[in-house]
Amino acid sequence: MSQMTLFDLDTKTSNNTTTFIDNMKLPVHRWFRYSAGFSGEWVKRVINEFSDQESLILDPFAGSGTTLVASNEMGRKSIGYESHYFVRRIAKTKLNYSINIDKYLNIIDSAISASSTLFKFEEQPSLLQKCYHSDSLEELVKFRDFYINTSDESPEYELFWLTITSILRITSHVGTAQWQYVLPNKSKKNTKTPAQALRDKANEIVQDIRYFNSKNVHDLGIILEQDAREKNELYYDSFDLLITSPPYPNNYDYADSTRLEMLFWNEIAGWGDLQKKVRNNLVRSCSQHSAADKIPLNDILSKPELIPIHSDIEKVCKELEVVRQEHGGKKTYHTMIASYYYDLARVFLSLRLSMKKNSVMCFVIGDSAPYGIYAPADEWLGKLSIAAGFKSWEFEKTRDRNIKWKNRKHTVPLKEGRLWIRG
Repeated sequence: MSQMTLFDLDTKTSNNTTTFIDNMKLPVHRWFRYSAGFSGEWVKRVINEFSDQESLILDPFAGSGTTLVASNEMGRKSIGYESHYFVRRIAKTKLNYSINIDKYLNIIDSAISASSTLFKFEEQPSLLQKCYHSDSLEELVKFRDFYINTSDESPEYELFWLTITSILRITSHVGTAQWQYVLPNKSKKNTKTPAQALRDKANEIVQDIRYFNSKNVHDLGIILEQDAREKNELYYDSFDLLITSPPYPNNYDYADSTRLEMLFWNEIAGWGDLQKKVRNNLVRSCSQHSAADKIPLNDILSKPELIPIHSDIEKVCKELEVVRQEHGGKKTYHTMIASYYYDLARVFLSLRLSMKKNSVMCFVIGDSAPYGIYAPADEWLGKLSIAAGFKSWEFEKTRDRNIKWKNRKHTVPLKEGRLWIRG
């Protein structure tokens, strides 16, 4: 049950503001399409409503930097936490507009005109072989090798790295939607050559930087390698406003969402590397993670942080423990749900130390029903926030979920929206 009716904003409409869709038309936001996020324009409206020039804004799940880029546009200082190192690098690159445009374009021209390095298609990782024709992959590898061999680690070269990264899916002829799966058996009708895609993306980036510079947008945002579950003593009692979207407890594997890109850059050798290099640092929102942890369910449920929702979450997790045996995959949704809400409870406890007493927090969240068993994210997270010391919460629904997929696993109504927390 909600404990307040506080936020009467023009943002309270059913819309796509809790998705990344709108950002594909926005300067800088569109440089890299991340699989999760929310509208940068909506973030700017929230910032305008709940902050002033002296405010400090936090996004503890910064992702590809939507909140930080929007804060820059509004002239506000912001801090982002992101524990996925590859995504953190993308966000950091999107926060620097003080670059030498001529140097950047010269790098692009030089990369396109460079000679190909020694290349054997059959020696490339199997996933890359499935995603690219030989000539396309050869050209992409040429760009990669040019970066590796010539980079001076300047902002211009970091932008070149991001430019290459952002065209990897555009230049693939197979199904490489911006999500955790790659579909080698699904083909795309229209693809660009790597050279054309690189030049088009570079021109887009230059256009956006010039636009930001003309609007006197400064790079005020800072992104840190910080786990939102851990306390950050440097920022106790510091933040006036929080805008974020934590992972949803719906079995989406955020570690896998950039596997294609990390594999291309030789950051990983295959799917097996994701657990150690990425997933271990993230909130446990997928069964791959909870299965690897092998934590007994009762051990998690006995955590004192879960006391505020213990009876409810225990009932759901115990039911999942039984029901999963009836399914072929026998996925560890029971420990995933328990681990997720334990992790978020720790996040709220950490945030209570960092947020000012009269601060406002907005979490874009979605609920879940693994194996058709419903877990009410808004209610449980609201209760956990109160237990952590915040004053009040209210949930604002923005759209229905689990309605468009014909092959969905269950028909339990799901929703997405914003959890507003004050205190």
